[in-house]
Amino acid sequence: MRTDSSPGTLPAREHLPAAPAGTPVLDVVIPVYNEEKDLQPCVRRLHEHLARTFPYAFRITIADNASTDTTPQVAGRLAAEIPEVTTFRLEQKGRGRALRAVWSASDAPVLAYMDVDLSTDLNALLPLVAPLISGHSDLAIGSRLARSSRVVRGPKREFVSRAYNLILRGSLQARFSDAQCGFKAIRRDVAQVLLPLVEDTGWFFDTEMLVLAERAGLRIHEVPVDWVDDPDSTVHIVKTATDDLKGVWRVGRALATGSLPLDRIVRPFGDDPRDRDIKDVPTGLARQLVGFCVVGALSTLFYLLLYSGFRTFTGSQVANALALLVSAVANTAANRRLTFGVRGRGGAVRHQAQGLVVFGIGLALTSGSLAALNAATSEPAHSTELAVLIAANLAATVLRFLLFRAWVFPDRREDDSPVPPPYETARYDPVPYETARYESTPYDTAPYESTPYEAARHDTTPYDTTRFRAGEAADGTWPDATVQPQPVRPHDTDSRDLR
Repeated sequence: MRTDSSPGTLPAREHLPAAPAGTPVLDVVIPVYNEEKDLQPCVRRLHEHLARTFPYAFRITIADNASTDTTPQVAGRLAAEIPEVTTFRLEQKGRGRALRAVWSASDAPVLAYMDVDLSTDLNALLPLVAPLISGHSDLAIGSRLARSSRVVRGPKREFVSRAYNLILRGSLQARFSDAQCGFKAIRRDVAQVLLPLVEDTGWFFDTEMLVLAERAGLRIHEVPVDWVDDPDSTVHIVKTATDDLKGVWRVGRALATGSLPLDRIVRPFGDDPRDRDIKDVPTGLARQLVGFCVVGALSTLFYLLLYSGFRTFTGSQVANALALLVSAVANTAANRRLTFGVRGRGGAVRHQAQGLVVFGIGLALTSGSLAALNAATSEPAHSTELAVLIAANLAATVLRFLLFRAWVFPDRREDDSPVPPPYETARYDPVPYETARYESTPYDTAPYESTPYEAARHDTTPYDTTRFRAGEAADGTWPDATVQPQPVRPHDTDSRDLR
């Protein structure tokens, strides 16, 4: 369970409020470079699809990054003919540069992009952005490698795509399935914080953005797509692959050294259900089991090496005790730091003492097993001794984990910490709830001023849809673009009341 007290930079995810007519909810960016032939049919087809199927207002933005043909003129004509189409000109090449520029300037709460060849079936567009509109996810990507995807492309591109994603999984521990599919979307509040951390301006932009988002704990939604390869694509596979590998090395080194400030894009504590303290549900059990198994496997190997070394000049019981003692100290230290996340020297001596008690139980199990073996066979073979010890250690390992988790390193709740986090002070203050909630805290001030908005939210009259426009403050002004307006729903309690 996360125990950090930082409220995070991003707000909690919520369903986007209804926007007034004409305000785009979705901004679809089409980055182009010398696409005078394909641009017009692409934009018209996309506009027709959105006008027919998309239930919200939308915008299509043509991001022309340094085209040298008639692409700017084609884009200008489309923008003049279709009200929902705009054009954006950059004087430098790079898909990542174009997306960063347009997304950073857009006022739409959901931002998407797709390649101009429309290789991806447009029927996947609404499933792509729906989780972002609902507040379920932070980013969404189309995946050509999902089981239910239907893809038509040559063997060379298939091999390159799968090999690249294997490299990402092996080097950066990426869990998303398709990094380079030109069909992605992101919430604007996430983009405003995430994009400044993305350095690449070319084809690796997508991968870097997804890796950083995943490492920060943001939710990435994947949509299986129908995809048909464009035989006239101008992408240079070898150069793109080389640049991508350089990007993998750069991002991997930055993650390893901890130079990326990923804490800027974490959600507030409590937004993740894993933050909640739920009765009878153990927290962090899966991660602790994995860590304990890894440490246990290495400790067992270390123990067997020590036993084999000590056995050359002493008896089996003494060799077992010495090997188990040394490996037990190392095992407790490793589990303390890696499995249960206890840092610093505080309590280290006590933990080692408790670990020695657990060691004594393990010694009793293994020594008893050796004694039983010697009673059954006068001169057992060395391999037989090792087999018995392995079996005994497996039983001792299960018991060790249970004792470590319940006794040596019990789970510490927030209310056990010596200094309560700032946002918890009001929650546990023995004062009336309303008084505590309206206290002036470092992060919570203006939203709870006594304004007509607050009166409207607490009255018991039927919900008046004409009182304020969605996203408008009570005084008729519009909030800052970086602040996500909160929807007002009839007979709803404040979302913080439920936490």
